[in-house]
Amino acid sequence: LKWTKCFDCGQNFHGAVFHALAWAMWKTYLGRPETDGFRCNAMGILGDNLCESRIEEALPVLEASLVLRRRYWPQHEDLILTTQASIGSCLNDLGRLDEALVLKRKVYARWKATLGASHIATIQCGCNVVCSLLDLKLWDEAKSLLRDQLLPPARRSLGADHTFTLKLAQHLVYALVNDHKGNRDDLLEAETIMQ
Repeated sequence: LKWTKCFDCGQNFHGAVFHALAWAMWKTYLGRPETDGFRCNAMGILGDNLCESRIEEALPVLEASLVLRRRYWPQHEDLILTTQASIGSCLNDLGRLDEALVLKRKVYARWKATLGASHIATIQCGCNVVCSLLDLKLWDEAKSLLRDQLLPPARRSLGADHTFTLKLAQHLVYALVNDHKGNRDDLLEAETIMQ
C-alpha cells in the first residue's frame, strides 16, 4: 500500500511519481523468491504502470505476473482475473483488438459467475467488453449486452447516477447513433437516454 497511495492525503499516486515508485517497488522485491507475494504484486503493479507509457514492455511483465499467480496463488481468483483484465487492456492498447475482446469476455464471464451480475467488478468488466465491441464496430452485440445484461443490474445495484451506469448509458447511445443500419427507433432511444 505504501507504494501506491499517499499516507498524508490518501490519494493514489499517478504519473511520474507512480512510475518511479513502481520501479522502486520492483527493485526492492526483485531479490526475493518468486513464491513471495510482495514480489508478485510488485511485478503486477509495474506491469499496470508500464501500460500507461510503455505498452510494449508492459505485456510481457503482466503475462509473467499472471503465470506466477496461477502457479503459486491459484486460490486467489480475484488477483488472476484482475491481471487478465490488465492484459486485455494492454492488448487493446497495442491494437490487438480481437485478442483483447476474447480475454475480456472470459474475465467478464468469470466475474459474473463468481460475484453475480450486479457486483461493481462485474459491471466494470462488462463495460470493458463493451468498449472492445465498440472498437470493433460490433454494434448489435454491444447494444444487446448493454440493454440486457449491463444497464439493468447497474441501475438496480449502483443507481442511475453512478459513474459506471452513466458510462454504460453513454456507450449505448454511441452504439445506437453509430450503427448505420440502425433505424429511427434507435435514434429516438438514444435521444431518450440523453434526456
